[in-house]
Amino acid sequence: MSRLLRDLPGSKAWAGQAEKKGNGSILGKRAYGRTGVKLSIIGFGGIVVSGVEQKHANEVVSRAIEKGVNYFDVAPTYGDAELKLGPALEAYRKKVFLACKTTQRKAEGVRVELKRSLERLRTDYLDLYQLHGITDVAKDVDTAFGKGGAMEAFIEAKKAGMVRHLGFSAHSVEAAMAAMNRYNFESVMFPINFACYYGGNFGPQIIEKAKAKKAAVLAIKATAREPWPAKDHPERKEFGKCWYRPLSERAEIELALRFALSEPMVTAAIPPAQEKLFWMAVDAAMDFEPLGEAEKKKVQAWGAKTKPMFSYKEDKR
Repeated sequence: MSRLLRDLPGSKAWAGQAEKKGNGSILGKRAYGRTGVKLSIIGFGGIVVSGVEQKHANEVVSRAIEKGVNYFDVAPTYGDAELKLGPALEAYRKKVFLACKTTQRKAEGVRVELKRSLERLRTDYLDLYQLHGITDVAKDVDTAFGKGGAMEAFIEAKKAGMVRHLGFSAHSVEAAMAAMNRYNFESVMFPINFACYYGGNFGPQIIEKAKAKKAAVLAIKATAREPWPAKDHPERKEFGKCWYRPLSERAEIELALRFALSEPMVTAAIPPAQEKLFWMAVDAAMDFEPLGEAEKKKVQAWGAKTKPMFSYKEDKR
């Protein structure tokens, strides 16, 4: 265990020896923004089941639901994840919140991809549909909101009952802010990471904007450590589905999740795509408690000295 974690109040908790509150076997749930829906504080990233046998996918999904997970998120770009998640979720469809995404920026492309996603996921509606990975304001946001853009199909699908809520995912402060300025999305999926937040000034702006818009924040990259330091890093073989180096020690995962989930606008955190790391996150979040003031200072110090994956410099002009 690192010195940073040993120095935290209640260090036994970080060693997995904390006294259980409740039965510790079912994840807690939180309000999904202003919608009245409640989601599990840990979400299931569909890529977890990409590339596995259908039987195993079924088992993983069933176990996740038993542990209280009701929020599942997938995208066409996640290999065969839609094809595996559809059959695995079919028996539970009315009990779960199913989210999907699209990288299409034009309405016609969205219509085609949405139809295919619904077929693959074996459902006639999505609980959440998201613009996937908006990064550039002109290329992504302006196009999506322009004439014949993706948002025309998004709003059309919502009116038709094919999707219930609208959102987007982003790794760009500028793009996320621009999108929230143009539409009252129910949620924004964004990195809420200790190093990015304190070492890169990346995330506080989105939290504040979401608060003003009463939108939910779906936290990604909460348990990311840093960009891969080398192509031949020894951990890359074990965590091949991760395009960044993840935290892999229980104590650090728990602390990073507690940081992200201590933000009141954050509804849920989605762990990395590796199955092992997903289960570690589920276990770590079972007895979630917000960070205390002393703990916040320790996390701030940890984040300030860790290389952030993303950073943001405000235009002072």
